Amino acid sequence: MAQQTPVQTKPLVAIYVRVSTQEQASQGYSLDAQQEALENYAKALGYDIFKIYRDEGKSAKDLKRPEMMKMLEDAEKKKFSAIFIYKLDRFSRSLKDLILTIDKLKNLGIDFVSLQDKIETTSASGKLMFHIISAFAEFERNIIGDRTKFGMERKAKEGGFITKAPKGYQLVDKELILHKNSNEIREIFEKFIESDISLTKLAKRYNMTTAGMKKLLKNITYLGKVKFAGQVSEGQHKSIIPATLFNKAQDKLDKISFTKEVK
Repeated sequence: MAQQTPVQTKPLVAIYVRVSTQEQASQGYSLDAQQEALENYAKALGYDIFKIYRDEGKSAKDLKRPEMMKMLEDAEKKKFSAIFIYKLDRFSRSLKDLILTIDKLKNLGIDFVSLQDKIETTSASGKLMFHIISAFAEFERNIIGDRTKFGMERKAKEGGFITKAPKGYQLVDKELILHKNSNEIREIFEKFIESDISLTKLAKRYNMTTAGMKKLLKNITYLGKVKFAGQVSEGQHKSIIPATLFNKAQDKLDKISFTKEVK
């Protein structure tokens, strides 16, 4: 008769311990001491231990530690329902990493307990603390977003290019330079202006969609300019077509749009 696998009734906890060589010698935060305290605490609360994750001689300046990364991967797979650590600085010395990671664990439904700091999410007061941490996490994400946007706006004002290179250009060391097919761009503009060819037929001739062709004809990058958040600046790259040619194309596009609206 086949032996039945015992049913898991107790919640599973992951225990994380970390120490640097210097700390182990001077402060007494040995891995074994942390582990023993956390194992006893977990058993007292009725948890079964899923795994002990041990990073020895690793800095906490970021989360790029072998066992930490493995634990967070297992958290994503929801292999346990809680993480216990001895002290917050065992987890990370970066407040940003700490806040954002704890917030992510909350969204995964995983409790977080720091034994020495008396921080936990298994009680009403602990859950309140988690909500406060989540608010700080949201604030940090917004700050990062604002910094990123500011950097992109600054780069655009200085003429740097932001997104991928359009047809006719290529990015080399983050700089926009002319591609060998750049002459084709001027050819497209000239054919569009000087003939009665439709956008659809012009697009097919260059193996493009009609929407793609329209976007190309409206792209101010070909004037040697960059645009971000509605602001246009002089770019650091070379133009492909003169302003007179570009403006004629815009006039024709406007007439096409007006004709369609009238019909």
